[in-house]
Amino acid sequence: MTERIKEACLDQIFHEARTHNAWLDKDVPDALLHEIVDLTKLGPTSANSSPARFLFVKSKAAKEKLKPHLSEGNREKTMKAPVCAIIGYDLDFYEHLPKLFPHTDARSWFAGKDAKIFDNAFRNGTLQSAYLIIAARALGLDCGPMSGFDNKGVDRDFFAGTNIKSNFLCSLGYGDKSALFPRSPRFTFDEMARII
Repeated sequence: MTERIKEACLDQIFHEARTHNAWLDKDVPDALLHEIVDLTKLGPTSANSSPARFLFVKSKAAKEKLKPHLSEGNREKTMKAPVCAIIGYDLDFYEHLPKLFPHTDARSWFAGKDAKIFDNAFRNGTLQSAYLIIAARALGLDCGPMSGFDNKGVDRDFFAGTNIKSNFLCSLGYGDKSALFPRSPRFTFDEMARII
C-alpha cells in the first residue's frame, strides 16, 4: 500500500510553495531540467499521448528572442529568471501513438479529427504542464507560471516548422522570498467541491 508523503513534502510542493516574480542570481543546471522532464513524463495522460513540449529558454540570446513577445508586466521578471520554460502542446501528438500506446491503433482515433486533436493536445498538454510545476518544486526549484505574452509571435519564433503551439510560460529558478506578495485568497472546500 502506498503511504502518504511527509508533511514537509506537501509544504514544499503546495502549502509553502508560491508563484515567484523575483529571482536569485543562481544557475539552474541543465541536468536538473532533464530530471524535471524525466519526472513530468511519468504523469498520466489520455492514451499516454504526452502532447506537452517544453522549450527551456536559458541563454542570453534566447531570452532576447523571447523578450519582445512578453507583456510589459512580465518582461523584466522573465529576463531575470535563470530559465523560462515555453510550455507548448504538439498537435501532431497522435503520430507518436504507435510508439507510446502500441497495443492498439490509437492513431486512428485522432487522424483527420481536428477538434478532437486540439482538445486532447490542449487538455493533456496542460495537465503535463502542472506535472512540470510539481516536479520542479519537488526538486527544489521555484516557479513563476504566467500568461501575458504573444502566443503567435512565440510560435513563429520558437516553433516554426512544427505543429507545436504555445500554451503558457513558466519561469524556473530559485525565488527571492523577500519579494513575494501576500498569498491571494483561496476557495473553501464547499465553494469549489461537493461529495455526492
